[in-house]
Amino acid sequence: MQERTRLSIWILILLGVMMGYFSGLFGVGGGIVLVPTLMLFGVDQRIAAGTSTAAILPTAIVGTVTYGLTGHVDWIAAALIAVGMIAGAQLGTYLLARLPRAALFWGFLGFLAIVAVSLWLVVPQRDAEIELNVWLGAALVALGVLTGILSGLMGVGGGIVVVPVLMFFFGASDLVAKGTSLAMMVPGSISGTIGNARRRNVDLRMAAIIGVTACVASPLGTWTAQAITPFVSNVAFSVLLAFAAWQLVQKHLKARRAAA
Repeated sequence: MQERTRLSIWILILLGVMMGYFSGLFGVGGGIVLVPTLMLFGVDQRIAAGTSTAAILPTAIVGTVTYGLTGHVDWIAAALIAVGMIAGAQLGTYLLARLPRAALFWGFLGFLAIVAVSLWLVVPQRDAEIELNVWLGAALVALGVLTGILSGLMGVGGGIVVVPVLMFFFGASDLVAKGTSLAMMVPGSISGTIGNARRRNVDLRMAAIIGVTACVASPLGTWTAQAITPFVSNVAFSVLLAFAAWQLVQKHLKARRAAA
């Protein structure tokens, strides 16, 4: 069995602060930053991904509660997306070996680029909410399925997809989109953590320290999200999408070099 890298408690606390702040600020899990950072410190990629999924759980709960206390969580929308995402994640892993990855990869990068540009041009109203009906409910489940598939195929978290889609296509404010995104992550994180624990792809010590520290920092990120304007929030989120795209390109090039 491969010997696992043990990081100092201070590094883990610093990572937890970073992850929690980003989670509260952007409504994402924080794995897009945490996983590559853990790998830079020598943690195996599977352990890094599994540890991130486990650490996201308490962070997502605290973030959901914080946004929920100010009325910025659409609980029905979150439940519908979560149902679709759980099913989509299974389908994504099934399709992983059956679909042309290159076309999907560049298509997803194109999607991120369009969203990043749109964030500068379309700014939601701070008091906007999702007006649910039967068709929008079905569309939310479909969004969850699509997000789960992309998660299984690309290894990306759901927040970078769900937050902008809720704003642009479902009429949510930036705060409602972020709070709802965090809420829909909770069941997915529980399911993923159970699966990773069974496969021993999670370091519970690291996950506990990072997760607890992130819980402390998450409300600060939420407060920042509420203090800045929707336009500034959009600009900051576009920077996060650019970083996510860069990470995906690095992984893609690394995989191509390994296959050559």
